[in-house]
Amino acid sequence: MNSLISTEECERMPIARMHELYRRHVSSGQVTLLSAFGFGRDAVDSASGCWITLRDGRRVLDFTGGIGVLNHGHNHPRILAARRRFQELQRMEVHKNYFSPYVAALGHNLSQLLPADLDVSYFPNSGAEAVEGALKMAYKYHRGHRGTVLHSDIAFHGKLLGAGSLTTSPEVHFSFPKIPGTDSFAFDDLPSLRLALERHTTPEGGSDVYALVLEPFSASSLRECSPEFLREARRLCTEHDIVLIFDEVYTSWGRTGSLFHFMRHPGLVPDVVTTSKSFGGGKASISGYVAREPVFRRAYDSLPDATLHSTTYYGFGEETVTALEAVAITVEDDYPARARRLGARLHRGLTTLAAGHPHLVAEVRGTGALHGVVLRHGPAALDHALRLLPSSFARDPQARAKLATAAVVADLYRSHGVLTYYGSNHDLPLIAAPPLVAEDSDVDLFLEALDATLAKGMPRLLAGLVREKVAA
Repeated sequence: MNSLISTEECERMPIARMHELYRRHVSSGQVTLLSAFGFGRDAVDSASGCWITLRDGRRVLDFTGGIGVLNHGHNHPRILAARRRFQELQRMEVHKNYFSPYVAALGHNLSQLLPADLDVSYFPNSGAEAVEGALKMAYKYHRGHRGTVLHSDIAFHGKLLGAGSLTTSPEVHFSFPKIPGTDSFAFDDLPSLRLALERHTTPEGGSDVYALVLEPFSASSLRECSPEFLREARRLCTEHDIVLIFDEVYTSWGRTGSLFHFMRHPGLVPDVVTTSKSFGGGKASISGYVAREPVFRRAYDSLPDATLHSTTYYGFGEETVTALEAVAITVEDDYPARARRLGARLHRGLTTLAAGHPHLVAEVRGTGALHGVVLRHGPAALDHALRLLPSSFARDPQARAKLATAAVVADLYRSHGVLTYYGSNHDLPLIAAPPLVAEDSDVDLFLEALDATLAKGMPRLLAGLVREKVAA
């Protein structure tokens, strides 16, 4: 007879049992990877704001921001209340034969907050789906007569086959099939972009490029496009009738100090912008892409094309209610201003730490509540540690960066109860991305912990990481 696990049993499941079930039914590789860190061997009881409470009563300062998901922190009370009300009223979740007031309102609210004629929205589930939907719209806009999409050389747009075709992060080290016609240019490099456009000029002098997809701020590498680059990209796309797509899956809803990162540049408007992560308030899996009205009208605004792009869970009721409340909180509590305040404190503190630990910190990067440090990969201790690791890891071109940054992440958690992560792109910066509900005291606690961790030096940090791996 089948033995099914109940939700009540989940609430008290031991970590060893979780590991066992993950190895058998989810991914043994994940267990091996995460168990090398203390957090891979801890079980969570609850979470609120910036803090996670473990089952043994310890509290952990979450400075990952849920990798972009937790601008509102864990379990924001207003978001919980909105979801409870939806459930208590037994509102209809999804039905394609009825119009949803929540979808209608969410589309309206985004059009009110975004500039110019960014007026038409679609709400799938994940950031990668939003990117793919934007790509399809751009392709349909040109009625299939163009065949090339451009992206940058440090792009991270998702891991589906379409979005993954535009992702150039070393994290995606396996060569999956790609959609046809992709080409890249150097991030924030106008001559490189112009050359890419020239490569795809047709014999008649037109362009074969249907879309240019760009992150105005690369959250995986903490690098930012200059205003000059963004404005010239906009001009070139207008000149060649190319659909300009800004990927703000991570950087929307206040994270970098403006509502969307591109909005810090007055008059700069993409043809389509994508969003996800904190759009769901840390409680819902929802994304969106918002198009300028002329782009949408030409692509889809006809009876035969009305459902040419659709998904089963588009506009799911509780997700759209959650997003409505998350957006309202972002505006009413001025999350962009919160991010600027947190960012100023982080930048000052990290710059001071870099000066105090020049042998370990090579660079401070970031803006708003998305800051970090690039660690030096030169200490001889790294060479010794690499020799102890499997040859497959040692051959990774980013092995030194991963090892150095992982040693700091591990010590911050083990010694100070601070949870951080590192970027998935070139240089692998240690990233500090606190929820936007964080207080100055939370930032100070993180900075003090990082100072104490760096003071140990790389040999001790690496030794601690090795001990953790052996203990796993």
